[in-house]
Amino acid sequence: MKLLLSNALIVPMTAQGLYFRGDIGIDGRHIAFTGTNDPSFVPDRIIDASSSIAMPALVNAHTHLSMGLMRNYKDDMPTLQAWLAEIFPIENKLTERDVLLASRLGLVELIQSGVTTFADMYFHPQSTAEAVLEAGIRASISVTLFGGLEENKQRVYDREKLLRPYIDRSEGRIQIDCAPHAIYTCPKETYQFAHSWTKDHQAILHTHLSETQLEVQDCIRETGKTPLEYLLDIGALQDVKSLLAHCVHLTDSEADALHDLDSSLVHNPSSNCKLSSGIAPISSYIQKGVTVALGTDGASSNNNLNMVEEMHIASLLGKVHATTHQKLHPYDVLRMATADGAKALGLQQKIGMLKAGMEADILLVDIHKSHLTPLNDPFSALVYATQASDVDTLICQGRVLMEGRRLMTLDQDQIIKDVQKSWADVQQR
Repeated sequence: MKLLLSNALIVPMTAQGLYFRGDIGIDGRHIAFTGTNDPSFVPDRIIDASSSIAMPALVNAHTHLSMGLMRNYKDDMPTLQAWLAEIFPIENKLTERDVLLASRLGLVELIQSGVTTFADMYFHPQSTAEAVLEAGIRASISVTLFGGLEENKQRVYDREKLLRPYIDRSEGRIQIDCAPHAIYTCPKETYQFAHSWTKDHQAILHTHLSETQLEVQDCIRETGKTPLEYLLDIGALQDVKSLLAHCVHLTDSEADALHDLDSSLVHNPSSNCKLSSGIAPISSYIQKGVTVALGTDGASSNNNLNMVEEMHIASLLGKVHATTHQKLHPYDVLRMATADGAKALGLQQKIGMLKAGMEADILLVDIHKSHLTPLNDPFSALVYATQASDVDTLICQGRVLMEGRRLMTLDQDQIIKDVQKSWADVQQR
């Protein structure tokens, strides 16, 4: 099918400050052109985008999708550790069906905030994969590791087998990665196994790192090294692609070391603030040439999956927690949520920019709104003023997932009913 997005204000994210009025042609899964319509391109359907900004769809590079079940639950705990002590017992009760229903709910929220790609770290990954197929979006689904080596070896082999049919049916939209949870839940041998598996499968090692000062202090006391130094010392990050969530408390030398690794950081500003973990100095990381993506974390520590809001908060914190010459600009934040998010997940040849040959992951932002008038600078408007409710249309791999705020692949009302029942059941277990 050929689809034409006509007369949009296009923000392609291919160069800082670049935007222009034009058309976008979509031929099957791919972008045929951006800008001037090719007369030989005869669309089967035209969407009038004259009151919209067209931009790359957003990438949520770190989340725990099914934690939406624990949304608004055990909030305002004093520390991450205190919060986890309340959350882990609930998670131990969750079934595959609980995770399936909660994944569907999370995908509704992601789509409604302009996200077509997310990196997930959670239990029962086959349930999340099933929901991803239903929704029609992309996912890096990690096999999450806790505890000792032998149980994790079996867990990876079992989950790999369970996930294979979903990957085969996904038309390239699902990839399987490996996620040792954190240095305080996984011993050295588990990280080394994750590294070996990741290298053998050309996958991504996804982990939490230096999220809190206590994590750093405990690691130094136990090993004599910071968390990143420890992972490097045991050989967990060398020669593999890694995705490091949070990284609130890295030293300058650690940030310098990341520049020489195939590692990307994921900034989770809302969660870091809510759990009192601190403010990551993202501007200084970017200045050092480190790739920084953006994520929401889970909807229990955020409490939403709203990437539009996450861009806004990241930008504001990036202004406060930076020297004058390091302040984040709106374009920097948009790159974190699009092109650099794609790069962090190894998808930079497919998504993250709007140009011919890329796969058609596109969102349309309705700018016919009081809070977006006058528009003046579209980059500023997208980061400082846009709301998730302004995301009008979302396309993934050329397929329309939402149009006019109407979901095309998921039944929101039924999903909400199912999740409410599921959560009531969990609380009774």
